Amino acid sequence: MKRKRIALIAAGVIIVGVVTGYTLLDKWLGNNVEIESVIPGQGTEAAAGAGTTNNTEASAGVVVTAEQLNGDWTIADTSKVYWSVTTSKETVNFVDNKVQGTWNVNIEDSTSMAGEGTVDMSALDSGNGQRDEHVKGTDFLSVTEFPQSTFVVKSFSELPAEWTEGATVPVEMQGTLTVRGVEKDVTFQSQAAYSGGQLMLSGTTTVAFSDFGMSNPHTVVLDTENNLEVRLELVLTK
Repeated sequence: MKRKRIALIAAGVIIVGVVTGYTLLDKWLGNNVEIESVIPGQGTEAAAGAGTTNNTEASAGVVVTAEQLNGDWTIADTSKVYWSVTTSKETVNFVDNKVQGTWNVNIEDSTSMAGEGTVDMSALDSGNGQRDEHVKGTDFLSVTEFPQSTFVVKSFSELPAEWTEGATVPVEMQGTLTVRGVEKDVTFQSQAAYSGGQLMLSGTTTVAFSDFGMSNPHTVVLDTENNLEVRLELVLTK
């Protein structure tokens, strides 16, 4: 009887150990970051986007003037950039909230517009500190040597002459993305909206680890795709 009790206790300890180990492995390998969109209807609303939702609803249908849109805009500190890697388990998101940059808007002449952004790669966060440090290390991003990633716009698609408060308009941005000191021409397919005196921009592009001289990560229990998505969730103010 005593041996049976000891065996049951041992089995219980093993089960608890397995469950605990699986939970820790799941946190290590799994996704801990949800993408938050600054534009209502484009995904989960970020704090900045949520703050403009009531304004959007209250002023829906109001025409936005060229004077309100045109001029120099600065990326606000509520902006974020996401990097999403698809693994054999799920898609893992990294978020970076240290984003700076500008966008000069001219809805009458898209060829005169200019834009650029800089991301502090040391702020990259997947909700798992050990994983983040590994990704920032010399095997991948080499953040100590290359602390910033940049995007410089070469051309914008033509913008509509009339905007409505809170309504989205398509914006295509072609330019150069620099990561780890390596340049790559990319196109961001985006949506923009004006609400409450702010411009919101939500856009995505797809690049590959190999574009920037990296190999996509592999472990004995996990594979990752070579492609990854870069997503801009930007709030801009004058």
